[in-house]
Amino acid sequence: MDPYRDFARSARPTLGVEWEICLTDPVTRDLVPRAPEVIDEVTARYPHVHLEREFLQNTIELVTPVCANTREAVDSLADTLGKVREVAEEENLRLWAGGGHPFSDFRTQPLSPKITYQEIINRTQYWGQQMLLWGIHCHVGIRHEERVWPIINALMTKFPHLLTLSASSPGWDGIDTGYASNRTMLYQQLPTAGMPYHFDTWEEWVQFMTDQRTSGVINHTGSMHFDIRPAAKWGTIEVRISDATSNLRELAAVVALTHCLVVYYDRMIDEGRQLPSLQPWHLAENKWRGARYGLEALVITSRETEERWVTEELAELVDVLTPIAEDLGCVAELNLVNEILERGAGYQRQRRIYQVERDWKPVVDATCREMSELTWG
Repeated sequence: MDPYRDFARSARPTLGVEWEICLTDPVTRDLVPRAPEVIDEVTARYPHVHLEREFLQNTIELVTPVCANTREAVDSLADTLGKVREVAEEENLRLWAGGGHPFSDFRTQPLSPKITYQEIINRTQYWGQQMLLWGIHCHVGIRHEERVWPIINALMTKFPHLLTLSASSPGWDGIDTGYASNRTMLYQQLPTAGMPYHFDTWEEWVQFMTDQRTSGVINHTGSMHFDIRPAAKWGTIEVRISDATSNLRELAAVVALTHCLVVYYDRMIDEGRQLPSLQPWHLAENKWRGARYGLEALVITSRETEERWVTEELAELVDVLTPIAEDLGCVAELNLVNEILERGAGYQRQRRIYQVERDWKPVVDATCREMSELTWG
């Protein structure tokens, strides 16, 4: 199988989720590079649990099996999270999740010993060293490769919607950046990251990947790290827009919205309807507005440059996608989007605490508590 050409078609719109969480010290609230030993202990006790080492040794990636819907995926993550917490607490470590840690020094956080990770650092130097960033990755099964890029192009029109719900990285290097998702801005500085190029057909993508392999780009990075990308090996579209949420309730909302959007656009193809599109400059502006303003963003909604508040768009999307959610069995999870709109996103809660305390440590404490208090199920 050619990993850049052959797409392992998925008969159903299956779902898989990856959630990156971190280990912190309960006293300093800083990140702790002990993920390898925690992962080893968890998998020794519970061999069926799927955990992955990530870019940094402070990070544990929780991975679901192939699921039918959001409830299955989040139930799996909840079970895995409980087992990771068990081991972490025995080691006097706390679990934390967010798009970016507000004060940890990237120069003190060691990489995982993986050749491709070291290659990224060797190539990108200072910019690559700053990747104290964590996200949610959603894989949705697609039945044919010729559907992949039309759906990705349509998903890009909802970039700020998926980002603002999860935005949780306002702090960086001890300062309030003024952004809802500083992670989004930092991550795109890698040469293989950021918005995907526009492709109309699968063959165009194959030629692009052939060019990247020929020019040596993939040799340095292992793959392209676009915000949305095909995962040909699994027969999925992988959506990587969202910051890591601090809790499973908000993760469920993001996952349900992502899953429903992909299926919605797939059915539009079946019905012969034209999928939405925006000019590349509008897509780029919307990405920036989502990262900068979060749920306060005014987003561009049409090729004629019409605009609406992203909160209005999100509330309307829940209504539009409810029939899809009914078919997928994730209505309750999709409705959690409205809960975020009412409570506020992670970046808003963090910023409120910091503006009072003028200290990021209480922010880390509150974010850690959310993982336990904003429970699932």
